[in-house]
Amino acid sequence: MTEAASSRRRITILGSTGSIGTNTLDVVAGLGGREAFDVMALTGNGNIRLLAEQAKTFGARLAVTASDDHYADLKDALSGTGIAVAAGKSGLAEAAAADAGWVMAAIVGTAGLAPTLTAARRGADIALANKECLVSAGRLFVEAVSKGGGRLLPVDSEHNAIFQVLEENQRHALERIILTASGGPFRNWTLRQMGSVTVETARAHPNWSMGLKISIDSASLFNKALEMIEAQQLFRLRPDQIEVVVHPQSVIHSMVGYADGSVLAQLGCPDMRTAIGYALTYPRRTALPVERLDFARIARLDFEAPDPERFPALRLAREAMEAGGVAGAVLNGAKEVALDAFIAERIRFLDMPRIVERTMAMLSQMPAAASIEDVFAADEKARQVAAGLL
Repeated sequence: MTEAASSRRRITILGSTGSIGTNTLDVVAGLGGREAFDVMALTGNGNIRLLAEQAKTFGARLAVTASDDHYADLKDALSGTGIAVAAGKSGLAEAAAADAGWVMAAIVGTAGLAPTLTAARRGADIALANKECLVSAGRLFVEAVSKGGGRLLPVDSEHNAIFQVLEENQRHALERIILTASGGPFRNWTLRQMGSVTVETARAHPNWSMGLKISIDSASLFNKALEMIEAQQLFRLRPDQIEVVVHPQSVIHSMVGYADGSVLAQLGCPDMRTAIGYALTYPRRTALPVERLDFARIARLDFEAPDPERFPALRLAREAMEAGGVAGAVLNGAKEVALDAFIAERIRFLDMPRIVERTMAMLSQMPAAASIEDVFAADEKARQVAAGLL
């Protein structure tokens, strides 16, 4: 290896073709690109053209498609470049095992769990954007990071905000954390109106630009429900220390309340590059080309309590936190089935939380997970039960 190569920071991006992944590479490019970073591996799924383009632009050593069916296409696209190509679960495992000190975990869903655990166990710093690692396998994942010796750097804007303002030397005085939610496109809709929600209306998030599934999860507040469970695991909190408040402007990303009555908040324009940049350069801060807040233009910040009748997902998250064990995995697995069914127009918008609640009730006696295999088993069982309720 040349001296120049050895001085570059080694990074891997699991899920480079999604929203988080493309924004991560945008930040990497702004901080010096391939002159400053040695990209060990990039992984994607079906967007082979983009994955190949990323691999060539950033000089990745390995490019992986999660789909075995796309292996030949990726190999053809990178022919003659010297970039290694792999596919499937074994390919993802190879990418996670690559010698990168910093790994962006941005693969969506349970597919991201195993490779992220692999990276954590070998001691990499994990920039975490995959929800399932904490929602479904929280204790096991946090233990893996701790034993591996790496750092857990949250990328979700809300958790990154808490990470920025939660002072570890003041943890004894921590009283509560307050997660903010925009309220989504149906914040002012009646329950009757929400009965006629379509996929197109549900995907229109008022503040953030996101993919289809996460936009619908945000509209139902299931995204916030998952973030509650994530926060419990990330910051070692009791369920009663976690609050949610609706904040339509999405300027305050989250708040931390202390025993003396002080509340510290992190503010910023809605741009994922802020959280990604902080995770990439932590503990330093670096200049980023993001929009600056103009307080005079904002003029006001509004807050309101979420309506538990219209948005029962938050109650279900609290029940899962209190139950512990595999309840988070069950909630998430059932939610995924219900979400897919809504997108396919097999169920209505308000049916999603009902299916999740019934699945959680039917699987409330499942034993706690002792291994990652137990987490996968709970997830699969929840999906089977939820599918039977459609």
